[in-house]
Amino acid sequence: MTRMRLAIAHLYPDVMSTYGDRGNVAAIVRRCRWRDVSVSVADLRIGDKIRPGEVDLIMIGGGSESRQRQIAADLYKVKGGAIRDAVAAGTAAFAVGGGYELFGRFCQPETGAELRGIELFDSWTIRRRADIGDSDVTDHDGTTPVSRAHAAIQDLVVRWDGGLLVGFENSRGRTYLGADAAPLGRVVSGRGNNGDGGEGVRRGGAIGTNLRGPCLPANPALADFLIGAALARRYGSAELAPLTDDLETAARAAAVNRTVLTARRRVLSWPLQRQAASLLSDGTTARSRFGTRMRAGLHR
Repeated sequence: MTRMRLAIAHLYPDVMSTYGDRGNVAAIVRRCRWRDVSVSVADLRIGDKIRPGEVDLIMIGGGSESRQRQIAADLYKVKGGAIRDAVAAGTAAFAVGGGYELFGRFCQPETGAELRGIELFDSWTIRRRADIGDSDVTDHDGTTPVSRAHAAIQDLVVRWDGGLLVGFENSRGRTYLGADAAPLGRVVSGRGNNGDGGEGVRRGGAIGTNLRGPCLPANPALADFLIGAALARRYGSAELAPLTDDLETAARAAAVNRTVLTARRRVLSWPLQRQAASLLSDGTTARSRFGTRMRAGLHR
């Protein structure tokens, strides 16, 4: 029996690999090798071209706005058309954070010129300074107002394919999906794409997401989805042998429990935060009165 193999194109590993995004590639490689699937990884940097017929999975991590600017022109002019052709022919793709944004139509930074995307996904991202710290957002249980300043970096839990995906999000932008795009999953906790309840995007075997951490080591089912899609491109179909994922399952459970506990603390602390904000808005007298109440409460 011929040993199965797949080829990964890892885009801009020297620039777009913040928050441990290299771990996503490592997770794919390890899970393939556990199944005796041979893997080759080609690190593609600025100027390197993609050959659509030779790659089974394309991966890109995240990066700050300055890092996006470093690679945006090359991604669009040198690699964009080949990525679209490859995905149309069945190649899988996984784009995280800033990479996800540039796989859409465009990304509009807070200041400066728009960054053109490769238009693999029918999505676009807009960053506005007012999105951080100007008002409140609500967890998706509808009960927990939280500051936008906290919404930028927080746990993200997403319902996908009958289970949960976990990680954290760190985004100053809002990503919107067009009529032809479908979200990867539905947000249980966090903001996701833009606060409308959707997270990420999926187009066949191509996925974009805000999940960081890195994402795939903590979410083996999503890693296996990408492996299966990549092998199907090369072999027409692929049945993956199950793996024992005890450590991964425990890590995901811990992340979900942490999210639940954080949400409960917010529920308990919000009335006091709201009272403080109201009193402080009344001036010095109110601040003194609030301090007196606080001290009295502490001495009970």
